Amino acid sequence: QVQLVESGGGLVQAGGSLRLSCAASGRPFSTSAMGWFRQAPGKERDFVATITPSSSTYYAGSVKGRFTISRDTGKNTVYLQMNSLKPEDTAVYYCAAALGGSLTTIRSVYEYWGQGTQVTVSS
Repeated sequence: QVQLVESGGGLVQAGGSLRLSCAASGRPFSTSAMGWFRQAPGKERDFVATITPSSSTYYAGSVKGRFTISRDTGKNTVYLQMNSLKPEDTAVYYCAAALGGSLTTIRSVYEYWGQGTQVTVSS
Protein backbone atom coordinates (compact mmCIF):
# COMPACT_ATOMS: atom_id res chain seq x y z
CA GLN A 1 0.00 0.00 0.00
CA VAL A 2 1.22 3.48 -0.89
CA GLN A 3 -0.15 6.78 0.32
CA LEU A 4 0.57 9.92 -1.69
CA VAL A 5 -0.11 13.49 -0.54
CA GLU A 6 0.40 16.43 -2.89
CA SER A 7 0.96 20.03 -1.86
CA GLY A 8 2.14 23.30 -3.33
CA GLY A 9 -0.69 24.19 -5.68
CA GLY A 10 -2.21 27.64 -5.84
CA LEU A 11 -2.96 30.70 -7.93
CA VAL A 12 -0.16 32.28 -9.96
CA GLN A 13 0.07 34.77 -12.79
CA ALA A 14 1.16 33.72 -16.26
CA GLY A 15 4.94 33.54 -16.44
CA GLY A 16 5.23 32.67 -12.77
CA SER A 17 6.46 29.52 -11.03
CA LEU A 18 5.20 26.93 -8.58
CA ARG A 19 6.76 23.84 -7.04
CA LEU A 20 4.53 20.88 -6.30
CA SER A 21 5.53 18.24 -3.76
CA CYS A 22 4.29 14.69 -3.33
CA ALA A 23 5.09 12.90 -0.08
CA ALA A 24 4.95 9.10 -0.27
CA SER A 25 4.53 6.64 2.59
CA GLY A 26 3.60 3.03 3.21
CA ARG A 27 5.98 1.19 0.91
CA PRO A 28 9.60 1.61 -0.28
CA PHE A 29 9.58 4.71 -2.41
CA SER A 30 13.00 4.10 -3.90
CA THR A 31 11.88 1.29 -6.25
CA SER A 32 8.78 3.01 -7.66
CA ALA A 33 8.51 5.17 -10.75
CA MET A 34 6.70 8.39 -9.90
CA GLY A 35 4.59 10.45 -12.23
CA TRP A 36 2.65 13.68 -12.42
CA PHE A 37 -0.60 13.93 -14.34
CA ARG A 38 -3.09 16.78 -14.68
CA GLN A 39 -6.77 17.11 -15.38
CA ALA A 40 -8.48 20.27 -16.58
CA PRO A 41 -12.27 20.67 -16.24
CA GLY A 42 -14.10 18.53 -18.77
CA LYS A 43 -10.91 16.90 -20.03
CA GLU A 44 -9.07 13.62 -19.61
CA ARG A 45 -6.31 13.17 -17.04
CA ASP A 46 -3.12 13.68 -19.05
CA PHE A 47 0.48 12.71 -18.48
CA VAL A 48 2.87 15.50 -17.49
CA ALA A 49 6.17 13.98 -16.32
CA THR A 50 7.70 10.84 -14.87
CA ILE A 51 10.88 9.82 -13.06
CA THR A 52 12.28 6.33 -12.53
CA PRO A 53 14.10 5.01 -9.46
CA SER A 54 17.38 5.79 -11.24
CA SER A 55 16.12 9.34 -11.94
CA SER A 56 15.59 8.97 -15.66
CA THR A 57 12.92 11.44 -16.69
CA TYR A 58 10.41 11.99 -19.47
CA TYR A 59 8.08 14.91 -20.16
CA ALA A 60 5.00 15.67 -22.16
CA GLY A 61 5.81 17.88 -25.11
CA SER A 62 3.63 20.71 -23.79
CA VAL A 63 5.75 21.11 -20.63
CA LYS A 64 9.24 20.10 -21.78
CA GLY A 65 11.73 22.83 -21.06
CA ARG A 66 9.41 24.51 -18.54
CA PHE A 67 8.77 21.78 -15.94
CA THR A 68 11.30 19.68 -14.04
CA ILE A 69 10.55 16.51 -12.11
CA SER A 70 12.91 15.36 -9.36
CA ARG A 71 12.92 13.03 -6.38
CA ASP A 72 14.49 12.95 -2.94
CA THR A 73 14.68 9.31 -1.84
CA GLY A 74 15.75 10.26 1.68
CA LYS A 75 12.56 12.30 2.10
CA ASN A 76 10.30 9.93 0.10
CA THR A 77 9.22 12.95 -1.92
CA VAL A 78 8.89 13.78 -5.59
CA TYR A 79 8.75 17.35 -6.87
CA LEU A 80 7.47 19.14 -9.95
CA GLN A 81 9.07 22.52 -10.53
CA MET A 82 6.88 24.49 -12.92
CA ASN A 83 8.29 27.62 -14.57
CA SER A 84 6.94 29.97 -17.24
CA LEU A 85 3.42 28.92 -16.39
CA LYS A 86 0.66 29.50 -18.91
CA PRO A 87 -3.13 29.72 -18.45
CA GLU A 88 -3.42 26.39 -20.26
CA ASP A 89 -1.46 24.76 -17.42
CA THR A 90 -4.48 25.32 -15.18
CA ALA A 91 -5.63 21.93 -13.85
CA VAL A 92 -5.72 19.63 -10.88
CA TYR A 93 -2.31 18.00 -10.65
CA TYR A 94 -2.04 14.42 -9.42
CA CYS A 95 0.96 12.47 -8.19
CA ALA A 96 1.07 8.75 -8.97
CA ALA A 97 3.25 5.73 -8.20
CA ALA A 98 4.08 2.80 -10.47
CA LEU A 99 5.51 0.02 -8.30
CA GLY A 100 7.17 -1.72 -11.24
CA GLY A 101 9.60 1.16 -11.58
CA SER A 102 9.54 1.41 -15.37
CA LEU A 103 9.43 4.74 -17.18
CA THR A 104 5.89 5.03 -18.53
CA THR A 105 3.38 7.64 -19.61
CA ILE A 106 0.44 5.22 -19.46
CA ARG A 107 -2.03 6.23 -16.77
CA SER A 108 -3.28 2.69 -16.09
CA VAL A 109 0.21 1.48 -15.15
CA TYR A 110 0.24 3.72 -12.09
CA GLU A 111 -1.35 1.83 -9.20
CA TYR A 112 -1.56 4.58 -6.57
CA TRP A 113 -2.74 8.17 -6.79
CA GLY A 114 -2.83 11.21 -4.58
CA GLN A 115 -5.88 13.38 -4.03
CA GLY A 116 -4.67 16.14 -6.33
CA THR A 117 -3.75 19.78 -5.90
CA GLN A 118 -5.25 22.68 -7.84
CA VAL A 119 -3.02 24.90 -9.98
CA THR A 120 -4.60 28.00 -11.46
CA VAL A 121 -2.69 30.30 -13.82
CA SER A 122 -4.24 33.67 -14.51
CA SER A 123 -3.60 35.63 -17.70
